[in-house]
Amino acid sequence: MFGSFEFGLPGDPRQARRPGLRLWLLGVPTTLAWAVAGWSGTLGLLDGFRLMSLNRVGAWGADAGPAVSLVLFFSISITVASSLGFAMLWGGGMSLSGMGVGFRASSLAASLGIALGSGAAIPSWTPPESVGQRLPFAGGAAEPWTDVDWIVYYEPYLVPAVAGVTALVMIMVLGRAFVTRAEKDDRAQALAQTGRQVVGHVIGVEFTNVWVMGNPRFTVQVRFATETGERTVIATMITSPLQAPARGSTVKVTYDPHNPDSVQVDPDPADRAAGGNLGAFLPPLF
Repeated sequence: MFGSFEFGLPGDPRQARRPGLRLWLLGVPTTLAWAVAGWSGTLGLLDGFRLMSLNRVGAWGADAGPAVSLVLFFSISITVASSLGFAMLWGGGMSLSGMGVGFRASSLAASLGIALGSGAAIPSWTPPESVGQRLPFAGGAAEPWTDVDWIVYYEPYLVPAVAGVTALVMIMVLGRAFVTRAEKDDRAQALAQTGRQVVGHVIGVEFTNVWVMGNPRFTVQVRFATETGERTVIATMITSPLQAPARGSTVKVTYDPHNPDSVQVDPDPADRAAGGNLGAFLPPLF
C-alpha cells in the first residue's frame, strides 16, 4: 500500500518471495533480447570498425549493405532489451533493496546475453585482408601492426570473454544479494508471526532529505510499552507525505520480546496527528 514499509523497508512477508519469480520470468526474454543485440551489434558495428581499424578503410563502402541491415536490427533489439531490463529493475519490488536486486539481475541478463550473442557471432567475423601489417596505400609501404591492432584483431574472442567474466561476477553478486534479502525476509516473517504489536509514541522525528519512490524518509525516535517497562528505539520510516510522522503522533510497533534489536515501526492509519507538518517534507519544485 501507498506509504507502507514496502517503499524502502521490508514489506509484507507473504509477498517476499514473489519478486524473485518475476525476475526469473523477465530474465529469460531479457537475456535473449541482449543476445540478439550482441550478435547483431557485433556483426553490424564492431566487425566493420575492426576492419577499418586494421586495414580496410573502405569497409563501409558499396559492399556494406548487410552491415547496414544489421545495424537497423541492432537498434531494434537493443531497444527491446533495454525496455525489458528497465522492467527487471522494478521486478525486484518497490523498495530500495528490491531495486538493488533488480539492477543486479538486469545487469546479469545484459552481460550473459551479450556473451552468448557475441560468442555465436565468432565464426561470422570478416577476416582482415592482411594479418600483421596494414595494406600499403598507393605508393606507400606496408606498416606492421601495433599492440593495439593485435588487441583489435582478437576482438571476436575478447568481447564474449569480457562479457562472460562480467556475467560470472554478477552471478556471484546476485547470489549474495538473494541470500541477504532472503535472510531479511525470514527475519521479517518471523517477527510478523511471533512478534508483539503495540502502539508507540513518536518523541522525536527528523527528515533525512531523502525521497524514495516519491515518499519522504524519516528517522524517528519511538517510545512504547513492553512487559518489562517502557523502551525507546530509533528507527527509519518511509511513508507518504500525508502519513508523515510528527512529534506526538502514534505508530505501530512490532517487537520480539526475546530479541530487543528486532523491532519494526509502521505508520498508524488511525493516527490523526500524522501529516501535521506536511509543508516541511514536500519536495522542491525547482
